[in-house]
Amino acid sequence: MKIVILDYGAGNIQSIKFAIQRLGYKAVLTDDIEEILAADKVIFPGVGEASSAMEKLRSSGLDTIIPQLEQPVLGICLGMQLMCNGSTEGNTKGLGIFDLDVVRFPETVKVPQIGWNQIEQLKTILFKEVPEKSHIYLVHSYYAPLSSDTAASCEYAFPYSAALQKDNFYGVQFHPEKSSDVGSKILKNFLELG
Repeated sequence: MKIVILDYGAGNIQSIKFAIQRLGYKAVLTDDIEEILAADKVIFPGVGEASSAMEKLRSSGLDTIIPQLEQPVLGICLGMQLMCNGSTEGNTKGLGIFDLDVVRFPETVKVPQIGWNQIEQLKTILFKEVPEKSHIYLVHSYYAPLSSDTAASCEYAFPYSAALQKDNFYGVQFHPEKSSDVGSKILKNFLELG
């Protein structure tokens, strides 16, 4: 199986690569479009600020390639957010895969949300054999509201999307590579998707 991690200069790439290796798989870091198109699974990481990350995607042509991918794609943290229509962070236009806009947490809560939280309302194969209210690790100041694409939710002052899914596109706001055994199980479920 060929697993590609998108390399566009905005990622927690090494920790994801090591997490995949611990599961017995090998991943390739690349921004080569032919290699991405030929992959069986694509992981779209992201750490940082939305508008500069989108600029990097545009400069490499990945902004037009990602929405066209037909194999399973997993967006992580900012990667998931960039798969939405847009983000109020830097007034950024996103990839438009998920039909919702990412917004900043209100002033009434401390940002970023850093640390462990629980996921619930688990709705997709990504969470096969993952118990409700499992703990996952997050670091973020912006969130995707609940929508018809919500595949799991978290609560931080109010419920929001901890995961999204539409067709072959999956997104998680949390970091599975830093979420202990639960995160490993979620990554394994993604890598084993048919």
